[in-house]
Amino acid sequence: MKKSFGLLLIALLLVLAACGNSTKQSSDTTTTKNEKNNEKSEVNLYTSRHYDVDDGLYKKFEDETGIKVNVIKGEADELIERIKREGSATKADLFLTADVGRLYRAKEQGLLQAVSSDILSKQVPEKFRDSDNMWVGLTKRARILVYNKDKVEPEELSTYEALTEDVWKGRVLIRSSENVYNQSLLASFINIDGEEKAKEWAQGIVNNMARSPEGGDRDQAKAVAAGIGDIAIMNTYYLGQMLNSQDPEEVKVAEQLGVFFPNQETTGTHVNISGAGVVKNSKNADNALKLLEFLTDEEAQYTFAEANYEYPVNPDVEQAELLKSWGDFKEQDIPLTTLGENSAKAIMIFNEVGWK
Repeated sequence: MKKSFGLLLIALLLVLAACGNSTKQSSDTTTTKNEKNNEKSEVNLYTSRHYDVDDGLYKKFEDETGIKVNVIKGEADELIERIKREGSATKADLFLTADVGRLYRAKEQGLLQAVSSDILSKQVPEKFRDSDNMWVGLTKRARILVYNKDKVEPEELSTYEALTEDVWKGRVLIRSSENVYNQSLLASFINIDGEEKAKEWAQGIVNNMARSPEGGDRDQAKAVAAGIGDIAIMNTYYLGQMLNSQDPEEVKVAEQLGVFFPNQETTGTHVNISGAGVVKNSKNADNALKLLEFLTDEEAQYTFAEANYEYPVNPDVEQAELLKSWGDFKEQDIPLTTLGENSAKAIMIFNEVGWK
């Protein structure tokens, strides 16, 4: 009897040990699955934008979806080179930048992949999407004329081309030819009027500059207010930011400036976009697409407009009150991809006419 009881006890211990190992193995498997799920619940964003409103939207996306947004910031060209250098090992899932020329460059270098989304097609008009679905616009801005209200009457203004006339000699302010916004502006003229006319315009602007180009768009506005020049070419959202700045001096400068949308009777005002594309070697492409869909929905688009004074690409979203106060305007009617296609020609023209 004792022997039988001993054998039974041993058998029972072996069964318990086996159950313990099974439980441990199951627990390990569950842990591994959870780790994998956690790895997939993220999206790595390489962005050249640097606005607080963007960070706030990423946080809201995280809260709503549980998908962690890892933000890597840098200059657009540097990020493009980084993605290219990292190749198939890149951690980048989404590339976001503030000019369509950079999106075109990333696409041409094979760094982006096509994505299909009925949501994006509904939220973003075809004009602001790549024809091959490699990138999509998120916000838009107009490159306008701002003028000193004490020295210029709006009736004196008409087109970008008119700024090359002798009456504006020594009065025009604009930033460097190295700036991508100016490269895209000239690229649009190449599309509309051809290279020769575009070169004539660039040469005319150089002849009428109030000073050699320096600083950013805000610096051009400040130079107008300071009397260095009378008129400047700048993006709309910069003026919106200055008018609503925490710096009273910036507000004071901006209040001295008038807003004019050029070429309303001809080819329309130049428009560019911020946009993004899913990286070709993305490990979290589905999450990247979800973030794109989130950033183009009505709530996010309204936030971009109200906080950063950018025009929404989603047609169902109203403009910020400040932008409304400036009025509606006619936009250039050209494919945005031509801004990228003509970028190299624009840079060549700038060099030929001595635009620093």
